[in-house]
Amino acid sequence: MQTKQTIAIIGANGNMGSAIAKAIAKGPYRLLLKGNDQSALEALVQGIKSRNASADVEAAVCTTEASWEADIIILAIPFEAEKAIAAQIKEVANQKIVISIANPLNGNYNGLVTPPDTSAAEELQKLLPGSKVIKAFNTTFAADFSTPVIDGKQVDAFIAGNEEEALQTVSEIVATAGFHPIVAGDLTVSRTLENMQLLLIQLGMKYNYNWLAGWKILHN
Repeated sequence: MQTKQTIAIIGANGNMGSAIAKAIAKGPYRLLLKGNDQSALEALVQGIKSRNASADVEAAVCTTEASWEADIIILAIPFEAEKAIAAQIKEVANQKIVISIANPLNGNYNGLVTPPDTSAAEELQKLLPGSKVIKAFNTTFAADFSTPVIDGKQVDAFIAGNEEEALQTVSEIVATAGFHPIVAGDLTVSRTLENMQLLLIQLGMKYNYNWLAGWKILHN
């Protein structure tokens, strides 16, 4: 029998972190959830188990320990928090997949705080040189996880990274969450993906999409 992969979700109390946890808890994974509010974290765990009694999910107390136990680490945290968390997990995340979901938005939502020649994911890779950083889930809103089919179409979720095997592993996680995974390219493509979500946020604010919107590539 194949051993379950353990996924640590750092920032599981947030909108995105909790949405990801609920969505992938139905998959063949053991989840370790870490957040700033332990009581809210316990409530999230109980909520997941009440909907899916077979879910293998538990609250974690320490970011470093959860990451040490994990095979895959999802950083469901804002871009500005990545540097501090990377310092905590650098030793234990060596050779592991680390998923960056962050969009480095400025306060006015009219641009990114990163220069054009880099991205949040690439900056995280610099902080975690021994890890396999993969960009994923940044082009989806938290609301999309409960409704991954919008207007009759399954939302696409784009993935970028440099390691083929890691990209395949993350594609499986994305599919478990209910999205159609598309490997967009190497980690530098994260620059495009982060700008795509900036545009979707701007369009959502302009046309009142109520945070339920996603990208779909139509093709023959």
